[in-house]
Amino acid sequence: MAAESGSDFQQRRRRRRDPEESEKTELSERELAVAVAVSQENDEENEERWVGPLPVEATLAKKRKVLEFERVYLDNLPSASMYERSYMHRDVITHVVCTKTDFIITASHDGHVKFWKKIEEGIEFVKHFRSHLGVIESIAVSSEGALFCSVGDDKAMKVFDVVNFDMINMLKLGYFPGQCEWIYCPGDAISSVAASEKSTGKIFIYDGRGDNQPLHIFDKLHTSPLTQIRLNPVFKAVVSSDKSGMIEYWTGPPHEYKFPKNVNWEYKTDTDLYEFAKCKAYPTSICFSPDGKKIATIGSDRKVRIFRFLTGKLMRVFDESLSMFTELQQMRQQLPDMEFGRRMAVERELEKVDAVRLINIVFDETGHFVLYGTMLGIKVINVETNRCVRILGKQENIRVMQLALFQGIAKKHRAATTIEMKASENPVLQNIQADPTIVCTSFKKNRFYMFTKREPEDTKSADSDRDVFNEKPSKEEVMAATQAEGPKRVSDSAIIHTSMGDIHTKLFPVECPKTVENFCVHSRNGYYNGHTFHRIIKGFMIQTGDPTGTGMGGESIWGGEFEDEFHSTLRHDRPYTLSMANAGSNTNGSQFFITVVPTVSTISLFIN
Repeated sequence: MAAESGSDFQQRRRRRRDPEESEKTELSERELAVAVAVSQENDEENEERWVGPLPVEATLAKKRKVLEFERVYLDNLPSASMYERSYMHRDVITHVVCTKTDFIITASHDGHVKFWKKIEEGIEFVKHFRSHLGVIESIAVSSEGALFCSVGDDKAMKVFDVVNFDMINMLKLGYFPGQCEWIYCPGDAISSVAASEKSTGKIFIYDGRGDNQPLHIFDKLHTSPLTQIRLNPVFKAVVSSDKSGMIEYWTGPPHEYKFPKNVNWEYKTDTDLYEFAKCKAYPTSICFSPDGKKIATIGSDRKVRIFRFLTGKLMRVFDESLSMFTELQQMRQQLPDMEFGRRMAVERELEKVDAVRLINIVFDETGHFVLYGTMLGIKVINVETNRCVRILGKQENIRVMQLALFQGIAKKHRAATTIEMKASENPVLQNIQADPTIVCTSFKKNRFYMFTKREPEDTKSADSDRDVFNEKPSKEEVMAATQAEGPKRVSDSAIIHTSMGDIHTKLFPVECPKTVENFCVHSRNGYYNGHTFHRIIKGFMIQTGDPTGTGMGGESIWGGEFEDEFHSTLRHDRPYTLSMANAGSNTNGSQFFITVVPTVSTISLFIN
């Protein structure tokens, strides 16, 4: 018998030793086979039921974009739902700008310009200029905040030194200007400023510190009246737009007014800059992000468009049209129906008077957020995540138009803060905090409003001081206030209570104002209480109002006698007429009588 190999021998010994284990192995193999068969059947059934791609094959949902440090950025923006302060002009405020030198400049419809200085908390008034004899069309501040200019329909441009708040130049343009903008950058030899003609597409370039002679004229760049001129100080290029929806890039004197060479396109067909022309709209506001790489615009079709400056490509579109707000109100109520209807009426009036062109848009200091006014308030939009992160002033009864944003800490003439000062626990130094502020104008209001991180202390009280009266009231306002206070002292009816019953009387405060006021004030003060009818003539009248009861006493509320007040519609041609009794012409005091028969011949002063 041949010898068995070592491995076969060991296997037989293992089988004889573990018969139970072999049975378990066979059993598990059978169970596995059954499980596989069942799973195959289930898969076939699922395949028969499922229509379309399998869930595993479907594309995964895109991860939502998140802006890193968004909360830090938002902490440096105003957050109060209501405005903290408001200040006045004598006429409707149309323009507002904020400079890098911590000045806020406001302009009103009557041609007045006011300078305000941002302080650690709030602002303070600096200076007031009667800049133009007519309406101010446009204002502009230079990129470094040193120069300010305004143009008006008096065909003039006024130039101001911002830091010294003084007018330094005046240019007679010789045409009605439309837009203006400083187009020089720090370090340029000439402080060049651009102004457009209101009725044409011409752009005139001047030396802001020089004379009336233009340095250059663009007469073929635009064919329609301009709507915006804005400088991009980072790339030293200027962007302008007109009413036909055309957008153009150009440069200032240092680059000989040519097309900028630092952009990534040569032909406009390679960009999305024809977007406005395709939509039959035009930009009413243009601004640049602090890094110069984004352009934010508001169109005449109420759409906010964000472009990339270097490529001209469209980045974001936000629809702020009235139809969108109507749909939003129907889907999820934003305001009470009556308030929503009132605000919609204001929006239609905005379009009717062409005030939409005054609405502007601004970037924050990070370039990640844009802010602009809508019918719901001031929207703060994150352009990276495409979300509205905050709405300011939703409760306020104002329609925000232009706005300017201040961020950071107001600079003072003091030593620079060192690292040691920052690290110290000095409470005085810790109190110096940023005061982000939005300064905005409102439709048909002669006030500008300030939104900060602080809520107003008291808004319902009549003594609330958040609306500062820094201007004297006009004659019309004084007259309106006087007329409003007049009727409080008088009434148009009275009841005389006597021991024989009540006498109901009708008074005429419009026809006889002093007489009725005298009667009503005496009655409210209890002057007539306890008086007797000291004179009764049967078939004629009854008389009272004398505290002495003799017919010789009584005086008016002014301490003496007052003049007669006759009116053609009030006569003694009927009984039961109440009139003032006197001792002659213009000797009325407190006594009065009531006739009981028609007495046409009686000459007296009527209350009724």
